[in-house]
Amino acid sequence: MPPRYADSAPILLHGVDFTSAPRSKKGITIASGTLSGDVLHLTSLSTLTDFAAFSRWLALPGPWVGGFDLPFSLPRVLLAQLGWPQQWAAMITHLASLSREELRTHFKAVCDARPVGSKFIHRAADLPAGSSSPMKWVNPPVAYMLHAGAPLLLEAGVSVYPMHEADPERLALEAYPGLVARSITRESYKNDAKAMQTPARAAARAVILDAVERGDYPFAIRLEAGEFRQQLLADGSGDLLDAALCALMAAWGWQRRDQQYGLPPCDALEGWIVGAPAAATT
Repeated sequence: MPPRYADSAPILLHGVDFTSAPRSKKGITIASGTLSGDVLHLTSLSTLTDFAAFSRWLALPGPWVGGFDLPFSLPRVLLAQLGWPQQWAAMITHLASLSREELRTHFKAVCDARPVGSKFIHRAADLPAGSSSPMKWVNPPVAYMLHAGAPLLLEAGVSVYPMHEADPERLALEAYPGLVARSITRESYKNDAKAMQTPARAAARAVILDAVERGDYPFAIRLEAGEFRQQLLADGSGDLLDAALCALMAAWGWQRRDQQYGLPPCDALEGWIVGAPAAATT
């Protein structure tokens, strides 16, 4: 799926912090901006409270590149064990045909048969990125995020790199904000529960935001938050900041569009998380 954008064409970069249960109290948050050199200028923050609104947003014409905080696929080993399709679009179509309860039943059966300490099967990118197995249905429920989000990407005709080529002007990269945040601090910076949104977590958000504004982190794209800076700091859930971090990773990938968006060689069924190293380091 080679990039087809003209170098001179304006490009919108989006970061999407996804939830499998959007609602008024916790929506799908989107940070959008444009890149000038190594500076991402944040131009909007938005929150969508249902999947219909998200589908309408996905249909917005490009050119745009988005970093999406949801798993795009499942481990090949798991798919083979379950006897599910091993072509991405067919697999996602099959996944969408299952209820959440059916999905959990399939995954729990696999986990129950595996030894303690390795219940969940990971994709190749999960361990280098520090992300959860897409089989997990709790803490965090990323399996439900995959179940809810990936079919919407497929239905919207978005290109999902490197698994699925569709509209060349709407491109989705899998992003993980924890990869950015943990490169700056290991302190907790967010919690959905109001009672847990402490001054210490607010201070950690400030550390992260200060670092990305300076470009003082491994990916080095500088964020110009402008009028949105206080919103990023004040949101104790961290959803707005996570969306901005995903936008930074979309920008990092966009800069490397001629080098597979910075992704190492990977299994095109499993995909890869933008910015994750080719192998875990010790």
